Amino acid sequence: MDAIQSFVGKIEDIVWTWGIPVGDESIPAVVILLLGAGVYFTLRLGFIQFRRLGHGFAVVSGKYDDPDDTGDVTHFQALSTALSATVGIGNIAGVALAIHWGGPGALFWMWVTGVLGMATKFSEVTLSQKYRNVREPDPERPWEGMIAGGPMYYIERGLGKAWKPMAIIFAVFLAAVALFTGNGVQANTVADVFNSEFGFEPWMVGLVTATIIGLVIIGGIGRIGRVTGILAPAMAGIYVAGALVILMLNWDQVLPSFALIFTEAFSPSAGVAGAGVGTFLFTMLWGVRRGLFSNEAGQGSSPIAHAAAKTEEPAEEGMVGLLGPFIDTIVICTMTALVIIITGTWDDKIPQQMNLSGGAITYVTEQESGRFSFFQSAPEEIRVEDGVPVDQDVGVSRMAWHEVAIDEFFIDAEQTQGFTGVIIPGQNLAVADDGTEYRVLHGNVVQNGAPLTMLSFQRGLPGDWGHYIVILTVLLFGISTAIAWSYYGDRCAFYLFGPKAVLPYKLIFVAMHFVGAVTPLILAWTIGDILLGLVIIPNLIAVVVLAPKVQEAAESYFERKPWLNKKGGGAGRDA
Repeated sequence: MDAIQSFVGKIEDIVWTWGIPVGDESIPAVVILLLGAGVYFTLRLGFIQFRRLGHGFAVVSGKYDDPDDTGDVTHFQALSTALSATVGIGNIAGVALAIHWGGPGALFWMWVTGVLGMATKFSEVTLSQKYRNVREPDPERPWEGMIAGGPMYYIERGLGKAWKPMAIIFAVFLAAVALFTGNGVQANTVADVFNSEFGFEPWMVGLVTATIIGLVIIGGIGRIGRVTGILAPAMAGIYVAGALVILMLNWDQVLPSFALIFTEAFSPSAGVAGAGVGTFLFTMLWGVRRGLFSNEAGQGSSPIAHAAAKTEEPAEEGMVGLLGPFIDTIVICTMTALVIIITGTWDDKIPQQMNLSGGAITYVTEQESGRFSFFQSAPEEIRVEDGVPVDQDVGVSRMAWHEVAIDEFFIDAEQTQGFTGVIIPGQNLAVADDGTEYRVLHGNVVQNGAPLTMLSFQRGLPGDWGHYIVILTVLLFGISTAIAWSYYGDRCAFYLFGPKAVLPYKLIFVAMHFVGAVTPLILAWTIGDILLGLVIIPNLIAVVVLAPKVQEAAESYFERKPWLNKKGGGAGRDA
């Protein structure tokens, strides 16, 4: 496992670090491409995300739906499926990760990514509708679906056959993203929460959630749309309601929290993770990365769900797609971040039972600069006396919890008896000098991911039940996100190998969900980040080249105003 983590860390550095040097740091090429595309589409489409936002809400409300239009699902179901893939673990664990690594200022860069991403998402979805593949459905094989769309289709059909190799590359990468980011990370976070809260073994949690997902996705996009159409609004409603209560109870801290976010965005202070937090580019990078993971703009995934919507107007569904980053990043991610900042949990060390074989255990080494390096190999043993590791020098591998070095170890939950002996990482075992063996130790640690958000809700709401809101939403978000991503992946398999590849892919997807549940947290997230960085490159190249087609579709749609001719569409309020 150490070798795998080391290799994955090097690949991540290449994908998310290589770029334009600026002083001692560099602006990654992926970030430049992502933000650059958002700026380009915002300007080219005349700030469509601001001018036409109201029309997008009108379309998704169903007032212009026509059941005779071509497609598998309604506008609302398409958006619900896309939001089930985006509004989920990225909002709960992803925001916490961004603040953990980049500090409160990372949220500002998530906002920037979200606002620019609205224009990018409009463009992706419009193209996905314009170049989608429509076939006669097979009633005996409902999982194959009638519609297949997405970047692989608009790359090949929009740019021409000569670009097909790039379409294939995209489909291969996104099928892998679906298995890891859209699936493994979800399983991992759900398992992490239930392990830390209830002590359930990750494999048990993974087995249950994988079974539920398998039962849903076999029914195809029709069943997926019906399930997510119920789950997505319910999940978001419960979660946002809990966050709003916390903000109202701490109303006097809301404005200072916004001030902190803006200040830290451009002049970040040293952060809890000690991994370069305190530099502007590091904070921006983590905000952009988590913003991308959260709203998926530029990634090319959610256009696959929107391609299945019932409509004859590509730009109409583009307006629905535009709502995704707004709801996801501007609204829900902000709620999460404010709760974390207001409750002060983002840099607070708390008592924690530490399972030595748990996925939160990693190893770090301190550098001469005071920062820490990650994905380090575990030492053969760690000597501890009276609770304190003996060797904490620069360059020495130290045990960490969520990538923050552990300063003290205790054998009791009350932290009155410091551990004295050796910790043997290779055996997930601590052996005291008197021969007593321990599989679990205790200490004060910084939380990260979903447990950090869970702690914030627990502190923010009266009583001792607030964290159960996060536990419930993590479970529902994790399941619904994986369900939606299974559709993205099987459309890629459909493109690459034909309809008969859909069912085998779904079975592999269910198996990988179980694997993700038992994989270390940092490894699962990092593999997902690598694949995200790779998959947006061919997609954004295609969307930028096809920008004239997007502009043409948008201008034609708003000039003709076809919604006025639909049933119940006579009102021009949102025109």
